[in-house]
Amino acid sequence: MRGKGPRSNRRDEIESEWKEKVVQIRRVTKVVKGGKKLSFRAVVVVGNEKGQVGVGVGKASEVVSAIQKAVADAKKSLITVKMLGTSVPHMIIGKAGAAEVLLKPASKGTGVIAGGSIRTVLELAGIHDILSKRMGSDAPLNNARATIDGLLRLKKAEDVAKARGLDVSELVPAAH
Repeated sequence: MRGKGPRSNRRDEIESEWKEKVVQIRRVTKVVKGGKKLSFRAVVVVGNEKGQVGVGVGKASEVVSAIQKAVADAKKSLITVKMLGTSVPHMIIGKAGAAEVLLKPASKGTGVIAGGSIRTVLELAGIHDILSKRMGSDAPLNNARATIDGLLRLKKAEDVAKARGLDVSELVPAAH
């Protein structure tokens, strides 16, 4: 009888709203008194493609447990992204550790010009048109965190347009 009621159906809908993508799974070892202890580290990005995204890390002795812990961690650190249509309102550089990520608005139809974990974060945030450049570190976790940092520091389109003395429609370049 379990799973047939209206409540369980609602829970499935809530869970299916979030998309999860595994960015990296690493086998890590710790040297202990009796030898080496083996465990797995998972980096996961969670987003709803409607402006909310988070990055999480989980470590466990099994891959599945590590992924579950990473998903829980990512859901705890969700951020809301300020967007302008399908892009970002202005250029920004996000930093995390030795990683720097440049995020630049693009005209409609450009697509997501990014690679690796940066692409995953942007797609799960719901951004469809953006240019990016990875500088510094090529570690997937730091690049994902740098992307989140950049998205977190974005300002509203209205504020940026006001500061530049422009109209909001003039911020993102028109498609040629």
